[in-house]
Amino acid sequence: MIDRDNLPPLGWLRSFEASARHLSFTGAARELNMTQSAVSQQIKSLEHHLNLPLFRRHPRSLSLTEAGMVYLPIVREAFQMLLHGTRSLSGGSPSVTLYSNLAFSVFWLAPRLSRFQRKHPDISLNIVTDIWEPKEVAQTADVEIRFCIDPPQDVSATRLTRDSYFPVSAPNYDVTLETLQSRPLLDVSFMVGNWMNWCDAAGIIWDNPTLITASTFAVVLEMAESGAGVAIAHDTVAKERIAQGRLIVPFDANPPLKEAYYLLERDTGGHDADTQLFVNWLKSELHLGA
Repeated sequence: MIDRDNLPPLGWLRSFEASARHLSFTGAARELNMTQSAVSQQIKSLEHHLNLPLFRRHPRSLSLTEAGMVYLPIVREAFQMLLHGTRSLSGGSPSVTLYSNLAFSVFWLAPRLSRFQRKHPDISLNIVTDIWEPKEVAQTADVEIRFCIDPPQDVSATRLTRDSYFPVSAPNYDVTLETLQSRPLLDVSFMVGNWMNWCDAAGIIWDNPTLITASTFAVVLEMAESGAGVAIAHDTVAKERIAQGRLIVPFDANPPLKEAYYLLERDTGGHDADTQLFVNWLKSELHLGA
């Protein structure tokens, strides 16, 4: 018999999982359509119920305590079991949950998804582009696409891309190698394939130009296309826009990108049939062996 008196309410657990994923009560509140104070109060109630702190509260952020890091995968696995069990019982449409890098989703995946839908119209995709824990495959995902230099060693990882990186600008944007560093340079935070390293590879002395940074290529490429500056990009995110004439490559240097997109798969004893169909389709689109 289940001791229901010791089980916390489901709402508290949803607030905990969302807060842990965002490392922010505000981010969790936005996702759950709640107020920040309501999420914070539910977390306090859960911590009181467990008699353990789950988060460390910092001035502008959160971090998980050791107890929180232990409890998080337990909660996520419970949600995953509930999800699969409910779908099985209700006879709902098959679904594949994909956690994916935002730029990959916008610039590569979205333009091709109609082909997957035509081949498999009965499979629903749940594409999540939020930030999640960086050390392991997202626990609520069937598969994950991550942008990194080295994937985790304890999961199955397939390299999907081998890109070069290079500057891009609007077709009518006036820039030369001599004037480059007097223009706004658009960069993505925490990239190794960045402006400074591109200039080094191109033999250009870095002279502390004006940098505008964003957390995703979805922002910097839109800015470049609108004429707000010159962005660093790579094949996967820029190829379609270059082919359409929306962006151009004004310079020749295109060193290899150290980062790559990887397909990460949890070791769960094999995919269900729908997830495997999506993985096979993804690899075939990238001309990889399925």
